[in-house]
Amino acid sequence: MAARWGARCALIVLTGIVSLARAADPQPYRVELAPTGNGALDSTLKTTSQLAALRKSAPVDPFGLIARARGDIDRLRTVLEGFGYYQGSVSITINGLVLDDPKLGDILSALPKENDAVCRVSFNLGPLYHLGNIQIDGSVPDSARGSLGLASGAPAIATDVLAGGARLLTALENQGYAFAKVDPPVAGEDPRKHALNVTFHVVTGPHVQIGEIRFEGLKRVHERLVRRRLLLHTGEPYSALAVERARKDLLTLGVFASVNVRLADSPDGEGRVPVTFQMEERPRHAVSLSGAYSSDLGGSAGVNWSDRNVRGNAEQLNLSATVINLGGTATTGVGYDTSAKYVLPEFAHRDQSLQFAVGAIKQALQAYEQKAVTSGVTLSRKLSSVWTGTVGISAVRETITQEGIAQDYTLFALPLGILYDSTDLPSPLNDATHGVRASLTLAPTRSHGHLDTTFYITQFSIADYLDLHRLFRTERGRSVLAVRALLASALGATVSVETIDGVQVRVPDLPPDQRFYAGGSGTVRGYRYQSVGPEFPDGNPVGGTALSAINVEFRQRFGRSFGAALFADAGAVGERLSPLSGLIHGGRCSSGAPSQSTTNCWAVGVGAGLRYYTPIGALRLDLAVPTYRRPNDDRFGVYIGLGQAF
Repeated sequence: MAARWGARCALIVLTGIVSLARAADPQPYRVELAPTGNGALDSTLKTTSQLAALRKSAPVDPFGLIARARGDIDRLRTVLEGFGYYQGSVSITINGLVLDDPKLGDILSALPKENDAVCRVSFNLGPLYHLGNIQIDGSVPDSARGSLGLASGAPAIATDVLAGGARLLTALENQGYAFAKVDPPVAGEDPRKHALNVTFHVVTGPHVQIGEIRFEGLKRVHERLVRRRLLLHTGEPYSALAVERARKDLLTLGVFASVNVRLADSPDGEGRVPVTFQMEERPRHAVSLSGAYSSDLGGSAGVNWSDRNVRGNAEQLNLSATVINLGGTATTGVGYDTSAKYVLPEFAHRDQSLQFAVGAIKQALQAYEQKAVTSGVTLSRKLSSVWTGTVGISAVRETITQEGIAQDYTLFALPLGILYDSTDLPSPLNDATHGVRASLTLAPTRSHGHLDTTFYITQFSIADYLDLHRLFRTERGRSVLAVRALLASALGATVSVETIDGVQVRVPDLPPDQRFYAGGSGTVRGYRYQSVGPEFPDGNPVGGTALSAINVEFRQRFGRSFGAALFADAGAVGERLSPLSGLIHGGRCSSGAPSQSTTNCWAVGVGAGLRYYTPIGALRLDLAVPTYRRPNDDRFGVYIGLGQAF
């Protein structure tokens, strides 16, 4: 008898242990949120729901699942209220049972391990509340009241109401009220009218001016440079917008890793607000590596050394050396490209810089082989937030071999340029997603040596970036159409007819490196570098006195770091700028007769690419094919580099 009683007790205990162990196992489940008909509301509900957000990352046992679902009810009801549904309700069932059903825990515990519990979330929105009376409690200037941007009768969406208070505070701060306070709005519900009455309590504080300006964290950078650069001055009316503009402007000097602003807690004895800029200087020296590859130009690998602050006034010294033409179908040997650049910022005027540059280059291309030493001085001035002007002088001493004949040239140029950029990028490493970039350059050039002539290199480029987020219903900046047009001409250049291998060829009276070529990643992807345009009898490029090109590219980002692109490029090279009516024959141009090189024929390449977005720019991989393939053209082109094509 005692033995049987002991066996029964052991069985009961064992059964309890097994039951507890089963209940402690993670309960797999899936979540079904009923749509409300409002896409923004549905997205917020899904993001807020811990049932949905924690389903994979934080497994729970059956009783933990019930507790998580109960917590979701209040969270989701708060979301409904935030969208103006103050009489809305949330209902959650698990496997068809309400959360308060006493049998729910046991039923879930008894589920086979491989079976998912089904959590269904439904919503009863109720009436949409609208804003009723909107009041400001406090003395506020009439010029700031309108910034609230709220109107009676508008949907009572919490984010809109809070944004109105933020706009009011910003308006006050920009009008000299540095110590203004706008409390969170107090809302009163009117259930009968389904309205929400809102009151903002505001304390403007004193109207102040900018007081003493201090700088903290300066080490090597000279304070006089920062004060000369600063857009803010003691005695000016206080404006939060002006302070922020001054902070961002200091970052453009390139010597600061961060710049923060701290205001005093109260006005000084003169009723002004002291302002302190807290800066952290970037490391003085930097070393970076670079590399690229294309099937036509081969690989390149380089190193760059920089001194960001040579003498304490943000002077920059950049030394670079790159090995180029490592393989490639458009090259005939390995070359190099070296340079040294010294930049003086704030030269004689704010937003004006002076750059000195020297360099040496060797490249062996199918079009020509070049050895050159270059030098130049460039003065750049920022004329406004979108306009920049440049003027310079340059000199080149070079030896160029084309079609087996080596010639020496000495070139002097006076390049002039004007640039427009409305893309409003915080960093040049960022992708342009809207706005326009345009540039116009004119370089009067005098050639001595093999050719004694004067010509004028003129180039115009314009690129437009269209954000298609509305068309594709995506976030801003993730679906972009980029379009670029490029026109270039060597004004004043003449053309001579030469007989080569018994064939008459029209050859521009320009040094070969001053002629225009198309093909490659910079103009027409899919065609080999410099291959578009007139050719010598052996198929090598002649170059022209005019270039026309058009690029169209659709860019789409996926997730956080990936993207893709579809593109079409077209270009033509000849003796004059080519109208679009010449976009035929797919680049089938020849210099076999003098008359043939006077007609520009367009080459068109199409392709697709992948993008991987890094903190230093987009890593680009493009694959392109020519739409018309001549006997000496590549079947396709591969291009790998950092940054977008344009």
